[in-house]
Amino acid sequence: METTNILLAGVGGQGVLLASQIFTSVAIEADLDVKQSEVHGMSQRGGSVTSHVRFGQKVYSPTIDPGEADFLIGFERLETLRNLHCLKKGGIVIYNKMRINPSTVASGVAEYPDDVETRIAACGEKVYAIDGLGLAVKAGNARSANVVMVGAVSSFLPLPESLWETKIREVLPAKLVDLNLKAFHLGREAVKK
Repeated sequence: METTNILLAGVGGQGVLLASQIFTSVAIEADLDVKQSEVHGMSQRGGSVTSHVRFGQKVYSPTIDPGEADFLIGFERLETLRNLHCLKKGGIVIYNKMRINPSTVASGVAEYPDDVETRIAACGEKVYAIDGLGLAVKAGNARSANVVMVGAVSSFLPLPESLWETKIREVLPAKLVDLNLKAFHLGREAVKK
């Protein structure tokens, strides 16, 4: 397997790091070499959070250079736009259409751009806009939007669905497993439509 580069970008509190942990756990279980790096920034205050996950037969660096991400997973649309420069030609963008105002917008210092989704769509690559929050609510808990996004990406990777399900059961608390498995499957279905 060639090295797969996944960049996850979102806002503190959206579960970016938990999603990253699921990707890493699945790749390790599949006996792949895995490297992960994360930038928390001001995550405790709703700031930007990114995580780099790289796996394959042999991976030498934990970070993804600009223009090298096979997948850009955006947990919030403006964070997706901010990280488009990391996507490689022919890469795939999967993003949650959710809007979270950065602190500069919330305080009135800046305005949230009106054309974020148009600019993402114009990147010329394969783009999937998902109602991650709506699907998470349908699964039973708004906080499972991160697992919706994991499910969406998993459908593009050559790793067995059962392996993803096993790792979700292991990583998440028992009381949250069923609804997160539902969220995972809803994410897989969302990109197939």
